[in-house]
Amino acid sequence: MRHPLKGIFAAALLAVLAAGCSTVRVAPGAPQAEAPQDTGARNAHWQFDAGNRPPAERDGYRPPQRLAVLLPLSGELATAGASVRDGLLAGYYGEHRRRPEIRFYDTAGTGGGAVAAYGRAVADGADQVLGPLGREGVDEVFRGVQPGVPVLALNRGTIAPPLNSASFSLAPEDDGSSAADYLASTGARRVLVLSSGDDYARRSSNAFSTQLATHGGTTQVLAVVGDKPDLSTALLGATQAPGGIDAVFIALRGGQARAVAPQLAAAGLSTKPRVATSQLLSGTGKAEEDRALDGIRFPAERWGLASVAGIPNAAETQKTLPSARGPAAKLFAFGYDAWLLTAYLEHLALSADANVPGATGVLRIGPEGNVLRTPLWSTFSNGYVVSLGSGG
Repeated sequence: MRHPLKGIFAAALLAVLAAGCSTVRVAPGAPQAEAPQDTGARNAHWQFDAGNRPPAERDGYRPPQRLAVLLPLSGELATAGASVRDGLLAGYYGEHRRRPEIRFYDTAGTGGGAVAAYGRAVADGADQVLGPLGREGVDEVFRGVQPGVPVLALNRGTIAPPLNSASFSLAPEDDGSSAADYLASTGARRVLVLSSGDDYARRSSNAFSTQLATHGGTTQVLAVVGDKPDLSTALLGATQAPGGIDAVFIALRGGQARAVAPQLAAAGLSTKPRVATSQLLSGTGKAEEDRALDGIRFPAERWGLASVAGIPNAAETQKTLPSARGPAAKLFAFGYDAWLLTAYLEHLALSADANVPGATGVLRIGPEGNVLRTPLWSTFSNGYVVSLGSGG
């Protein structure tokens, strides 16, 4: 079906977008020193139809002719799908150059629904497919990808992106890997990991340990249980271990982190680099309580903390669109970045040194087909979230 925004809602979106959108410009990033075999892998992984689209513009902008978007517009994931859809349309309507015909297909949030939507999209003549959103759906679509139509999935499943496909996600693994790279850049090699053990914490902690190991680092994991954990003895023991502790990685929600922060200080660890996942923001918002989190660094979306070309101010957008407020803001920003990736897919896929500054971070595409995201590192100061800049 065609995009579902109609009447007053569509008019409201367009009014917001008219209040300050500008064209996005892709900039080359720092040279990635990509090996020749990786460049060859990029060219072998992708197949773009050069005959049916106008040439790329100077900044690499070259959207498809017919974009099919596979999202859960009904079912349990419909609310999440609506936020992603609206973020996508914010980017779509904010772009004043050539735009593709865009059609939305409802996956109903199931693997079977995703496969059916993908089949309809290809039969309708789509020359690029965006989605699906659910992990199960990504796996199912990746198993049956047809040649000639690039696919940008909006999650990371258990199957690696096949030829002519990529995955874009806000997965916990991305938080863990980014934190490991950041701490390794500071010289930290012996890191204490505090994990609540829930799915997000487990996945981010595992990715952190794996990535830190590539830098020659090691981790010691402490389980954090309950809302008022007592880690005093365990923290003291960790600091007295041979070699000591260089840094702390915190895979906790805001409430648990507030309870643990004074204990880290008592153990002499508040002077060490402390880096958390974006999960830290969950349960925050009261400055008088969040002062306990001052100095802890974490990855955050650029939108709302920095100016992002091509998308309206976060505060103004949230006044008009409920789908961009609160926890949904992250998915709205994700949807906007999904639009950017479709518009610059060929440029980013084939160029190791190309990136686009998006709403969730600075985006690149690796040779294996995964979208790589450099977040905006942030911290708490007097209980308020402030940006530290992209380099942290």
